[in-house]
Amino acid sequence: MSRTTFTELIKSCEIDTDRNVQATITEDWMQGRTTYGGLSAALCLRAAELSQQNSVSSLPPLRSALINFVGPAGGAVSMQADTLRAGKSVSNIQVNMSGEHGLATHAVFTFGASRPSKLSHYFKPCPTVPKVDESDGFFNHSKRPSFTQNFEVKLAKGALPLSGSDEHEHYLWIRHKDKKANDLAALIGIADMPPPAVLPMFEEFSPISSMTWMINFLSEDLSTEDGWWLMRTAADHAKDGYSSQDMQIWNSRGDLVTTGHQSVAIFY
Repeated sequence: MSRTTFTELIKSCEIDTDRNVQATITEDWMQGRTTYGGLSAALCLRAAELSQQNSVSSLPPLRSALINFVGPAGGAVSMQADTLRAGKSVSNIQVNMSGEHGLATHAVFTFGASRPSKLSHYFKPCPTVPKVDESDGFFNHSKRPSFTQNFEVKLAKGALPLSGSDEHEHYLWIRHKDKKANDLAALIGIADMPPPAVLPMFEEFSPISSMTWMINFLSEDLSTEDGWWLMRTAADHAKDGYSSQDMQIWNSRGDLVTTGHQSVAIFY
């Protein structure tokens, strides 16, 4: 099966005469019956950016995103972007992605200009873990979702999926196979890539589905060595068929780049 790269999908977004953004998601980016959530969020960001093409002023850097995965979507999708507010330093843009089954993803992006501050600290240091070339492969199961074939993933610390482990925290080195995927949309595509932190506790495959996702962007510098990012996911809780998890990404220099939190439905 020929694959569509991440960059090709993002660049394929086009605005129609109604100011909606159209895209077509290929099978190799599916996660079961729906699109991989990181790609959905990245496409919504692209729609937000395109909606501002004729604006006098450009958007400031992205600071935060709230993503609600409402329903399944694949193939042809349409995105409608609306500016909720454009202030002096902060702008909020809402994007709804819809497919043949209706609303699929609801996203709100918060963009904020930099300002002088007396504070400049990272309070969560990068952990000491094995380097990329010292880490083993992460996906070794035949039931891995199709979209994961678009990434290289190494396990730096933790346990493998479906291994019946007690581990509910893992550290992964991740990068796009698409070498051109090195912008903000690509980072969003990385940030949702790991499976839920409780998956290593499973002894057999069962469905999982992200429901909500909040991610903060802490740096405008998106450079990292050879495209590799270190990501931590750690479950806070798992009960009644749901789990919440804490998430961080560091670059190769050990700088904290994103933080986030996610709510996941588990059927195990």
